[in-house]
Amino acid sequence: MATGFVWHERYMWHDNGTASGLQPGRGKFQPGLHLENPETKRKLKNLMDAYELTPQLTNIPAVTASDETLLRFHTADYVKKVHELSDHLGGDCGESALVGPGSAEIARLAVGGCSEAVAAVMTGKVDNAYALTRPPGHHAERDRGRGFCIFGNVALSVLEAQANKQVERVAVVDWDVHHGNGTQQAFYENADVLTISLHQEMLYPVNLGTLAEQGADAGIGTNINVPLPAGSGGGAYLAAMDNVVLPALHAFKPDLIVIACGFDACYFDPLSHTLLVANHFRVMTQKVMAAADDLCGGRVVANHEGGYCDFYVPFCGVAVIETLAGISSGVKDPYAGTEFVANQNLQPHQQQRINEVVDGPVAALLKRQG
Repeated sequence: MATGFVWHERYMWHDNGTASGLQPGRGKFQPGLHLENPETKRKLKNLMDAYELTPQLTNIPAVTASDETLLRFHTADYVKKVHELSDHLGGDCGESALVGPGSAEIARLAVGGCSEAVAAVMTGKVDNAYALTRPPGHHAERDRGRGFCIFGNVALSVLEAQANKQVERVAVVDWDVHHGNGTQQAFYENADVLTISLHQEMLYPVNLGTLAEQGADAGIGTNINVPLPAGSGGGAYLAAMDNVVLPALHAFKPDLIVIACGFDACYFDPLSHTLLVANHFRVMTQKVMAAADDLCGGRVVANHEGGYCDFYVPFCGVAVIETLAGISSGVKDPYAGTEFVANQNLQPHQQQRINEVVDGPVAALLKRQG
């Protein structure tokens, strides 16, 4: 099995500034390190190198996304704004989405890296792929950045592959702990793309990601949100995979599955209240791969999204990449015992929420797909 890998040093050069950012308290408190900083992803790459995992993967060079690619989703005015900020002193391009000097080109490179991963899988160069890109993208909307995201890496990559006739039907499984609002917006009226977002309920964006959001016009029934209660652990997430994600994938029958692979649902993340450990991400990846084997020749692309615990994201990332590649690097999760504490078990109120998704959006999709 050949697994592609996208990485570029310039991804680490995107500068979000300090944790105080552009908030009203700026200058009145000691600034800290911005949570969306290079360390989580750089440490993942370093761990892969140290355990000689990286050489076992097929390198996929990143390219810079063109204007044509960006304009498949974003407005021309928004792209212009990002470049103007990037070319000068920087600033916020929407809502908590900071652009530093040079960030526009780096964000284009992130889009291009994800797009090249999709192209490599669809042309048979590799069986599956992992794109370790930055800045993240699943919150970026048509005309503004949001939540640390500038351009919609996954959404644009899917649109690019469709425009190039590489793929027709795509399923996006987003297990970042925050709702994938940007990807949802990109495909809300598109019958050829199924979007599934597993996220902590009412976290970010607080007013999006509800069960009622199921698509519109031609896309009715092809958007599924799974807003899990705070405190959800492996039991809830794996139940959601088995009862929501896998039935939806089998009903939709995609030609490609793309994972918006955030690790901020992990036990130690400072921006969430969920409890996953590395092995949960491994098992979720296994489940997606098994579905892909049945449905689309094993074609899976994972693109790195959020995750803000620098000491633990690397273990989660290695678990996913090892699973995609079918190899073991020898990395051992020192926090693996957290998987077996009682709060990881599926709780009745969590099962109730999953049942609501099954009886609502999933049932609607099954009926629509015949």
